[in-house]
Amino acid sequence: MRNTRPVLATSLLLSTTGCGVYALPAGATTQAQVLRQDWIVFTLAGLFVAVVVFGLILFPLFAWRRRSNDYPVQFSRNTKLELIYTIIPLLMVIALFAVTYRDEIIVEHLGAHPANTVDVLAFQWSWRFHYVGTAINIEGTPNAPPQLILPVDETTRINLTSSDVNHEFWVPAFLFKRDAIAGVKNSFDLRPIHIGVYLGRCAEFCGFDHALMTFTVRVVSQTDYVRWLRAGGSSIVPSAEGSTL
Repeated sequence: MRNTRPVLATSLLLSTTGCGVYALPAGATTQAQVLRQDWIVFTLAGLFVAVVVFGLILFPLFAWRRRSNDYPVQFSRNTKLELIYTIIPLLMVIALFAVTYRDEIIVEHLGAHPANTVDVLAFQWSWRFHYVGTAINIEGTPNAPPQLILPVDETTRINLTSSDVNHEFWVPAFLFKRDAIAGVKNSFDLRPIHIGVYLGRCAEFCGFDHALMTFTVRVVSQTDYVRWLRAGGSSIVPSAEGSTL
């Protein structure tokens, strides 16, 4: 039989790197682009650890496979080796923590003067979007998901809360989740950078119709957004260039 182990090993490596790095969304917001870089760092670090661990597992199988009655040198301690495999992982953890902390500061930063503010209320089993300073309220149902309209290249402040159980605001293309908790206002900024339509959903099981608790985010040009606001949200929703899920 033809030896397929090299092929399988190569396929595993390619599939791992593909799913871990190249299959990640490019990031539809400035915050998502920062998070994507963080994910790539963690993926590469994980691959490095995997290569070292599997290498150490496989190396003895080939280096010391039994050829005679001779055995490799036996020892009970190696201070230098123990220091190496203790210090290197510790330094890696510190480095990953530092990278994540740096990126979270950027993602969690709330601008002093966001261009727009939307109050998002999660409830069983849909969403309501209220545009602060206007009379626009967009409320959905499980069978008619609402659509959140956002302008491209502008910062929108989202004030998120819940009217009942815990929910979670999740837009996969934004690489972002945030809990919606009754009595708690979670605020965050989003700055979309690509016009398009993005799928959103509740990412925390919240009851019978949890699977139907979806919404879409439509990112439009700033001109279309202003026109839509002036029409009180009752006009035909501006068309988006392309669609991204």
